[in-house]
Amino acid sequence: MKPAPFSFVAPESLDEVVQALAGHGDDAQILAGGQSLVPLMNLRLARPEVVVSINRCHELDYIRLVDDRLVIGALVRQIDAETSPLVQAECPLLAKALPHVGLPATRNRGTVCGSLAHCDPLAELPAVALALEADLVLTSAAGERRVPAHDFFVAEMTTCIEPGEVVSAVTFARQDPGERSAVGEVSNGGHVFPVGGVALRWASSDGICTMARIAAFGVGSVAQRLGDAESALVGSDVGPAAIAAAVAAARSEVDPTGDIHADADYRRHLVGVLLERGLLEGSVHD
Repeated sequence: MKPAPFSFVAPESLDEVVQALAGHGDDAQILAGGQSLVPLMNLRLARPEVVVSINRCHELDYIRLVDDRLVIGALVRQIDAETSPLVQAECPLLAKALPHVGLPATRNRGTVCGSLAHCDPLAELPAVALALEADLVLTSAAGERRVPAHDFFVAEMTTCIEPGEVVSAVTFARQDPGERSAVGEVSNGGHVFPVGGVALRWASSDGICTMARIAAFGVGSVAQRLGDAESALVGSDVGPAAIAAAVAAARSEVDPTGDIHADADYRRHLVGVLLERGLLEGSVHD
């Protein structure tokens, strides 16, 4: 199929983008990489009257440190974030997750912010955003607001973005050099979406876990922080008993549904397996 008729505008600044959005409201959609929007338009699941491209807004193409946050602009391609020395040094969890996102061909066009705004329940980056305590920067003609990731993701392919707003950047918590992190997922083979996965980071001092952030994807309508599993690790030695407790807590926290790719019990079991694997591999390799 082909998309329904639409108008196309390509502003050259963020101010011009928000002005275009203000003039069209719900009828406008942002185009960055187009790896999600274009297929939806071709299937006529999305029918914007106006497509507002940000691809000429070079001011949105940046990766920088601001205080204790790593900030990634809305036009940063996933492949550029994946290969960025700054991302690798300051947010290794994000660097580990990006190679799992789609294929190199799609990462050459897809953007970090675009994946977050799309809010696919099987996508890796929303879970990474939760584990890295990200804030989404939403800009409109009325100004700017920052939304924590746990408030940004609402439901499957639904976020708190209001009409007239664009995700202009995302900020991630910088990871301490001593932190450990891991990303794990399982798919049905080939280059397809995973059926589920986890993203996690943790830190220890004198052999005791002092911090843990764990998020799962593919087990609900949105990515999910696993607070009970985190609590099972903090204060422990991250030994076999603590890991077993975290795995049990993680499985009890998720309430997945089944589909043609995996049933609910498999997804619940998978979360525990990937969490245990991540903790063990992270302890060895980080």
